[in-house]
Amino acid sequence: MKTNGARFLESLGIAFELREYAVDPDDLTAITVAKKIGMPAEQVFKTLITTDGRGAYVFAVIPGDAELDFKKLARAAGLRRAEMAPLKDVQALTGYVRGGVTVFGAKKPFPVWVDETALLFDRISVSAGTRGTQLILTPEDYLRAARAPGVEVQTADLTKDAVKEGERA
Repeated sequence: MKTNGARFLESLGIAFELREYAVDPDDLTAITVAKKIGMPAEQVFKTLITTDGRGAYVFAVIPGDAELDFKKLARAAGLRRAEMAPLKDVQALTGYVRGGVTVFGAKKPFPVWVDETALLFDRISVSAGTRGTQLILTPEDYLRAARAPGVEVQTADLTKDAVKEGERA
């Protein structure tokens, strides 16, 4: 299935693999997607649209097995604070539905912050712009494509630190 994300990458001459999977609308987690496409969850990146609550929006791209640390994102992006954009606004902002958000071909180009662990892998997986289809490409090509619309694209530590056994957060 050709998606907006796939067409966007093709327009840039970037090589990728499309991997389709059966969608369970009650379970859109990246961990489930990872199992269905046969990749480790830490290589399947989820794309989140976040806001500072004052009209600024930023894409945060993090591993499927991790949780976004809003304070780290705010610090990295130079925002006073960061939070998830309201679900009701996601499609209007990105052109995509929850579970299918990607930076490629998004309705509006927002700055992109990618968790630095993406660079540890030969290939990563991100949504192709629709539920049930993933794009697999190199992290370098992902970053190059994300920059194509002329937006700021950076890598940083964006995830919550794992709680050590025996400790409470």
